[in-house]
Amino acid sequence: MRVWADLTNTAHVVVLRPLIELLERRGHEVEITARPLSHTTELLDDWGHAYTVIGQYGGAGRTGKVRAAASRIPALIRFGRRGRFGYGLGHASIDLPPACRALRIPNTTMFDYEWATTQHNVICRLATRVLVPDAIPAERLRRYGARPPKLVRFPGLKEEYYLADWEPDEAVLMQLRLERDRPLCVIRTAPSYALYLGGSENPLLPPLIERVADGETQVVVLARNELQRAAVHSLGAPNVTVPERAVDGRSLVAYADVLVSAGGTMNREAAVLGTPVWSIFEGRLGAVDEMLVEQGRLKILRDLGQVTVERKPADAFEKRTRRDIGELLRLAIPGAERS
Repeated sequence: MRVWADLTNTAHVVVLRPLIELLERRGHEVEITARPLSHTTELLDDWGHAYTVIGQYGGAGRTGKVRAAASRIPALIRFGRRGRFGYGLGHASIDLPPACRALRIPNTTMFDYEWATTQHNVICRLATRVLVPDAIPAERLRRYGARPPKLVRFPGLKEEYYLADWEPDEAVLMQLRLERDRPLCVIRTAPSYALYLGGSENPLLPPLIERVADGETQVVVLARNELQRAAVHSLGAPNVTVPERAVDGRSLVAYADVLVSAGGTMNREAAVLGTPVWSIFEGRLGAVDEMLVEQGRLKILRDLGQVTVERKPADAFEKRTRRDIGELLRLAIPGAERS
């Protein structure tokens, strides 16, 4: 089978890479298209898998996003027509389902946050299959046109599948000149380019950075673009590292003693890997995060005094729940277990 994977955001590389690698081990051919947003192409370059860049970022507003999609979808259709694909796979790519529908290519869209209403009204109606965690109540997805048998729900978190056999790499500590025996706080900025945030930045971040960068604690701020990096540098806080490009975020989270983040996937990785995590997400809380908050695996940051950086057990990530990535692939692409 020839499979087409469309990656439109940084997290999509992390989420779909294990599925793509499993597909290729089973003898399927996979071609990747990518939208150059945030660290998406940097992570693809680090992976070393061939990909084709199509489209551009349309900005944080609705009008710009519509214009970007209007130009990208025809380009994807031209790409897909040449590829003779048997199936398409995306993680909340708003462009792949329309292109696949035009080309009559069956396709699956995955996501684990249900309140991106504009996006889901498009992808849920046009995709062949909608794959979500079972923490999301089915009734929340009906208004998007996602009902069984199109709607397929899997147990647990997607991170429990793709992190099952993964082990952290200490190379990221050396790359960023971090000391293993000192406290480490990782901060992930908000995706200010997302439609639901409209370009806003979280006002808690500057005072938080200044507070935790106390000289003993090492602080790494993972900014999403150059404007955010410049804003962090302008604080002049000591002992703060702001990488200029993508780094091994999963390993960094595994070795961190605390994560403060606006990123959904990184927050859930921390919860799975046993790293204390505070969310500064400003959108409406989704069912997955509601579940993690109820379980005490995710906390919502309301006041800076809530955050303390204390050393966690070095092997905390060894206790994670591990699920079969092959089972997730079976649900994502029917027949993928056969070459």
